[in-house]
Amino acid sequence: MATSLKNLSQHSDNNIINISKKKIALVVSEWNDTITESLYSAALETLLKHGAKKENLYRKNVPGSFELPLAAQWMAERSEIDAVICLGCVVQGETRHFDFICDAVAHGITQVGLKFNKPVIFGVLTPDTQQQGLDRAGGKHGNKGDEAAITAIKMLGF
Repeated sequence: MATSLKNLSQHSDNNIINISKKKIALVVSEWNDTITESLYSAALETLLKHGAKKENLYRKNVPGSFELPLAAQWMAERSEIDAVICLGCVVQGETRHFDFICDAVAHGITQVGLKFNKPVIFGVLTPDTQQQGLDRAGGKHGNKGDEAAITAIKMLGF
Protein backbone atom coordinates (compact mmCIF):
# COMPACT_ATOMS: atom_id res chain seq x y z
CA MET A 1 0.00 0.00 0.00
CA ALA A 2 1.32 3.43 -0.87
CA THR A 3 1.57 5.96 1.92
CA SER A 4 3.69 9.00 2.64
CA LEU A 5 6.17 6.56 4.24
CA LYS A 6 6.27 3.91 1.47
CA ASN A 7 6.46 4.36 -2.27
CA LEU A 8 5.04 1.58 -4.45
CA SER A 9 8.18 1.54 -6.56
CA GLN A 10 10.53 0.98 -3.61
CA HIS A 11 11.25 -2.69 -3.17
CA SER A 12 14.07 -5.04 -2.35
CA ASP A 13 15.64 -7.23 -4.97
CA ASN A 14 15.39 -10.32 -2.73
CA ASN A 15 13.99 -13.38 -4.49
CA ILE A 16 14.58 -11.93 -7.95
CA ILE A 17 15.05 -14.91 -10.25
CA ASN A 18 16.05 -15.28 -13.89
CA ILE A 19 12.80 -14.74 -15.81
CA SER A 20 14.26 -14.86 -19.31
CA LYS A 21 12.34 -18.06 -20.09
CA LYS A 22 9.17 -17.19 -18.16
CA LYS A 23 6.00 -16.38 -20.06
CA ILE A 24 3.91 -13.70 -18.41
CA ALA A 25 0.48 -12.39 -19.38
CA LEU A 26 -0.49 -8.82 -18.61
CA VAL A 27 -4.24 -8.27 -18.58
CA VAL A 28 -5.07 -4.56 -18.74
CA SER A 29 -8.38 -2.79 -18.19
CA GLU A 30 -9.25 -0.16 -20.80
CA TRP A 31 -11.41 1.75 -18.27
CA ASN A 32 -9.46 4.65 -16.71
CA ASP A 33 -6.87 4.15 -19.44
CA THR A 34 -4.76 7.17 -18.47
CA ILE A 35 -3.99 5.26 -15.28
CA THR A 36 -3.97 1.70 -16.61
CA GLU A 37 -1.61 2.52 -19.50
CA SER A 38 0.83 3.97 -16.98
CA LEU A 39 0.50 0.82 -14.86
CA TYR A 40 1.17 -1.31 -17.92
CA SER A 41 4.20 0.73 -19.01
CA ALA A 42 5.76 0.44 -15.56
CA ALA A 43 5.07 -3.30 -15.33
CA LEU A 44 6.53 -3.88 -18.80
CA GLU A 45 9.62 -1.80 -18.04
CA THR A 46 10.20 -3.66 -14.77
CA LEU A 47 9.80 -7.09 -16.36
CA LEU A 48 12.23 -6.21 -19.16
CA LYS A 49 14.69 -4.68 -16.69
CA HIS A 50 14.72 -7.96 -14.77
CA GLY A 51 15.36 -10.11 -17.84
CA ALA A 52 12.01 -10.90 -19.40
CA LYS A 53 12.04 -11.33 -23.16
CA LYS A 54 9.53 -9.20 -25.04
CA GLU A 55 8.39 -12.24 -27.04
CA ASN A 56 7.45 -13.98 -23.77
CA LEU A 57 5.13 -11.19 -22.62
CA TYR A 58 1.49 -11.28 -23.70
CA ARG A 59 -0.81 -8.29 -23.35
CA LYS A 60 -4.58 -8.72 -23.37
CA ASN A 61 -7.00 -5.82 -22.97
CA VAL A 62 -10.40 -6.04 -21.31
CA PRO A 63 -13.14 -3.39 -21.19
CA GLY A 64 -13.06 -2.84 -17.43
CA SER A 65 -11.69 -4.19 -14.17
CA PHE A 66 -14.71 -6.46 -13.69
CA GLU A 67 -13.52 -8.47 -16.70
CA LEU A 68 -9.99 -8.98 -15.34
CA PRO A 69 -10.68 -12.29 -13.51
CA LEU A 70 -12.16 -14.05 -16.54
CA ALA A 71 -9.39 -12.89 -18.85
CA ALA A 72 -6.83 -13.87 -16.20
CA GLN A 73 -8.43 -17.32 -16.09
CA TRP A 74 -8.24 -17.66 -19.88
CA MET A 75 -4.54 -16.81 -19.72
CA ALA A 76 -3.77 -18.91 -16.63
CA GLU A 77 -5.33 -22.02 -18.13
CA ARG A 78 -2.73 -21.90 -20.90
CA SER A 79 0.01 -24.27 -19.76
CA GLU A 80 2.80 -22.13 -21.22
CA ILE A 81 1.85 -19.08 -19.12
CA ASP A 82 3.84 -18.93 -15.87
CA ALA A 83 2.17 -15.87 -14.30
CA VAL A 84 -0.60 -13.37 -14.94
CA ILE A 85 -0.54 -9.71 -13.92
CA CYS A 86 -3.93 -7.97 -13.73
CA LEU A 87 -3.87 -4.18 -14.06
CA GLY A 88 -6.89 -1.97 -13.52
CA CYS A 89 -8.32 1.02 -11.70
CA VAL A 90 -11.73 1.47 -10.10
CA VAL A 91 -12.32 5.01 -8.83
CA GLN A 92 -14.84 5.49 -6.03
CA GLY A 93 -18.07 6.99 -7.33
CA GLU A 94 -21.29 8.20 -5.76
CA THR A 95 -22.90 4.76 -5.57
CA ARG A 96 -22.11 1.36 -4.04
CA HIS A 97 -21.15 0.11 -7.53
CA PHE A 98 -17.49 0.63 -6.51
CA ASP A 99 -17.83 -1.79 -3.57
CA PHE A 100 -19.37 -4.55 -5.67
CA ILE A 101 -16.84 -4.23 -8.48
CA CYS A 102 -13.79 -4.13 -6.19
CA ASP A 103 -15.01 -7.08 -4.14
CA ALA A 104 -15.75 -9.18 -7.23
CA VAL A 105 -12.42 -8.36 -8.88
CA ALA A 106 -10.36 -9.10 -5.76
CA HIS A 107 -12.10 -12.40 -5.11
CA GLY A 108 -12.05 -13.38 -8.78
CA ILE A 109 -8.33 -12.76 -9.22
CA THR A 110 -7.58 -14.65 -6.00
CA GLN A 111 -9.63 -17.63 -7.15
CA VAL A 112 -7.86 -17.81 -10.51
CA GLY A 113 -4.45 -18.05 -8.84
CA LEU A 114 -5.65 -20.76 -6.49
CA LYS A 115 -7.41 -22.70 -9.25
CA PHE A 116 -4.40 -22.80 -11.56
CA ASN A 117 -1.70 -22.84 -8.87
CA LYS A 118 0.28 -20.04 -10.45
CA PRO A 119 0.86 -16.39 -9.61
CA VAL A 120 -2.06 -14.18 -10.60
CA ILE A 121 -1.21 -10.71 -9.39
CA PHE A 122 -3.67 -8.06 -8.20
CA GLY A 123 -2.42 -4.80 -9.72
CA VAL A 124 -5.74 -3.00 -9.39
CA LEU A 125 -5.95 0.47 -7.89
CA THR A 126 -9.04 1.32 -5.82
CA PRO A 127 -8.60 5.05 -5.13
CA ASP A 128 -11.19 7.47 -3.83
CA THR A 129 -10.32 10.00 -6.55
CA GLN A 130 -8.77 10.14 -10.01
CA GLN A 131 -5.84 12.09 -8.53
CA GLN A 132 -5.12 9.35 -6.00
CA GLY A 133 -5.02 6.90 -8.90
CA LEU A 134 -2.58 9.09 -10.82
CA ASP A 135 -0.44 9.41 -7.68
CA ARG A 136 -0.15 5.60 -7.65
CA ALA A 137 0.37 5.21 -11.39
CA GLY A 138 3.65 7.07 -11.71
CA GLY A 139 2.98 10.02 -9.41
CA LYS A 140 4.19 10.84 -5.93
CA HIS A 141 3.48 7.33 -4.60
CA GLY A 142 5.35 5.45 -7.33
CA ASN A 143 3.69 3.00 -9.68
CA LYS A 144 1.59 -0.03 -8.76
CA GLY A 145 2.47 -1.55 -12.15
CA ASP A 146 6.10 -1.75 -11.06
CA GLU A 147 5.05 -3.32 -7.77
CA ALA A 148 2.82 -5.85 -9.55
CA ALA A 149 5.67 -6.92 -11.85
CA ILE A 150 8.08 -7.34 -8.92
CA THR A 151 5.42 -9.34 -7.08
CA ALA A 152 5.05 -11.68 -10.06
CA ILE A 153 8.80 -12.17 -10.29
CA LYS A 154 9.11 -12.89 -6.57
CA MET A 155 6.21 -15.33 -6.64
CA LEU A 156 7.76 -17.14 -9.61
CA GLY A 157 10.85 -17.61 -7.44
CA PHE A 158 8.91 -19.04 -4.50
